[in-house]
Amino acid sequence: MSAQLRPRAAPARLVLLGTGTVGSAFVTRYQALRQRQLRLPLLHAVANSRIALACGDAPEAALSRAREATRQAGALAHAEQTGRLQAGDIVVDATASEDVAAEHAHWLARGIHVVTANKLGNGTTLARARQIGGTAAAGNARYGDAATVGAGLPLLSSLRALVAGGDRIHSIEGVLSGSLAWLLQRFDGSRPFSACVREAAAAGYTEPDPRIDLSGEDVRRKLLILARAAGVALEPEQVAVESLLPPALAALPAAQVDAALAQLDAPLAARLQQARGQGLSLCFVARLDGHGASVGLRALPAEHPLAGGRGTDNRVAIHSDRYRAQPLLIQGPGAGAEVTAAALLDDVLGIVNR
Repeated sequence: MSAQLRPRAAPARLVLLGTGTVGSAFVTRYQALRQRQLRLPLLHAVANSRIALACGDAPEAALSRAREATRQAGALAHAEQTGRLQAGDIVVDATASEDVAAEHAHWLARGIHVVTANKLGNGTTLARARQIGGTAAAGNARYGDAATVGAGLPLLSSLRALVAGGDRIHSIEGVLSGSLAWLLQRFDGSRPFSACVREAAAAGYTEPDPRIDLSGEDVRRKLLILARAAGVALEPEQVAVESLLPPALAALPAAQVDAALAQLDAPLAARLQQARGQGLSLCFVARLDGHGASVGLRALPAEHPLAGGRGTDNRVAIHSDRYRAQPLLIQGPGAGAEVTAAALLDDVLGIVNR
């Protein structure tokens, strides 16, 4: 068949799942990059847990309608409603949905690229992570997960490059939660910790339910993703987690959480006073080494590699054969809708321009 007669592949399309703060920031940045003439596929559809809408030439209008929609039948349970996905399309998962994460490997198997900020793909069971990785490696579809840890900082890419180059990772230690980093810097004892939590939630630094951050579960998922990028076959139950949540607060229905946040105040005030008495600062740290994996509150001296971040900074120290005496240190903003959206679009552009 001549080149003139060979059927042309359908152009790739973007389908955005999730219309919250990250999804909204994604559409805003997408529009800005299109105006700068960057090579981006058509944003074909947006969807949330209530509705799926075709974008046409007006993605911002579709986003607005989706955000205002009342609950309808269907939603995200079957992704086909978002535009009859086909090989070569790119699904952007800006949700925190288990149902959506469960579809990642299935989409990859059909040749549909997945770009995600959703940590429930590679950050839950090892079996799911292996299915996603194996399916992506065996086919033509790519899995972009830079936004799952560090909001696009070169954490995953650096670890994968070190491993691919034959380096052996000895330990990974990091402040992996931008929200907890911000909270523990903001919390100086002049006002209750619960007031800082409300401020962080209002700024969009925490998950919609701040208990996901405060429980350490979000950090556990990120540590699992980093561990697997380093070639460590770690299951969730192998990570010891110290939660900041009193049991009574952890057990409440979501609608009652805000009114009960004061339960955090006395325990955190006591930890702060104890750390300051020793000249130390509080940080919420994840660590993986030859002795195991853990997530929890630690009191660190000022000279510690993880103690120097500001704001929502993530700060990660990697010790390896190559970086034995002094760790490779990666630092930068690790929370916020804009940087997360930028990381998603970086991965989209990486797929389009490969």
